[in-house]
Amino acid sequence: MIKKTFELINKFQPLPVRIPIDKCKLEEVVTTLFSQMFPVCERIDMCNIHENLKDCALALNVNIARLTDQQFADEVVHQFFVRFPGIRDLLYEDAKCYLKNDPAAKSLEEVIIAYPGFFALSIHRIAHELHVLGVPLVPRLFSEYAHSKVGIDIHPAAKIGKNLFLDHGTGIVIGETTEIGDNVKIYQGVTLGALYVEKKLSDVKRHPTVEDNVVIYANATILGGETVIGHNSTIGGGAWLTQSVIPYSLVYNSVDVKVRTVKNFVQPHDFVI
Repeated sequence: MIKKTFELINKFQPLPVRIPIDKCKLEEVVTTLFSQMFPVCERIDMCNIHENLKDCALALNVNIARLTDQQFADEVVHQFFVRFPGIRDLLYEDAKCYLKNDPAAKSLEEVIIAYPGFFALSIHRIAHELHVLGVPLVPRLFSEYAHSKVGIDIHPAAKIGKNLFLDHGTGIVIGETTEIGDNVKIYQGVTLGALYVEKKLSDVKRHPTVEDNVVIYANATILGGETVIGHNSTIGGGAWLTQSVIPYSLVYNSVDVKVRTVKNFVQPHDFVI
């Protein structure tokens, strides 16, 4: 039987899909970029950080050139590292926002090391810059790497303002044409998605806009490119929205909760056949 199995294996032919990039190396790059922005260690070795970032730049350059051309790769990598300190500064403010908003957070180090929402947001900000610079495929690879690690799915094209707070985070989905303002809080299981999916909508805004200071509680679903959540609104847990709401709105489901006592409850016979 094993001989027949080997014969089948010898006949196997992979599909001719050409993947010119080094996926594993690029995943190392994005984790290194994150760790070198926030080197949580006893003593920071700047020479080591600079060498690590140079390795990242070289790996990005090689892989982007494989997808485009060398001149484009040189320019993109240069522009990315011009913007890199700004990404770090923005993320530092994001981390302070987590510390301010979550009573369970005791330090910035805890937020940076242990918070999945902050990790996903950090990788998104890196991926988004590469997306803005016109890099194909690599930003999506970065976003999906974060998705696989913490269960938060943010498309690299999504536009996200300052101080986004993703609490718990698992199951959050933020679609490609989503726009999120400043000081927004989003809890686990929230979907910012499209009303429906068709290929012809690829260049159309199909995901919602969330204005400043909005809170979206767990498992709410907000759909549609014309849907705007007005600033300073609160969207309750489990809400389903496909239309805009004005600023300062409170959106919630009316749930009929029944409570009864089980004291002196007679357990029915449990027959096992």
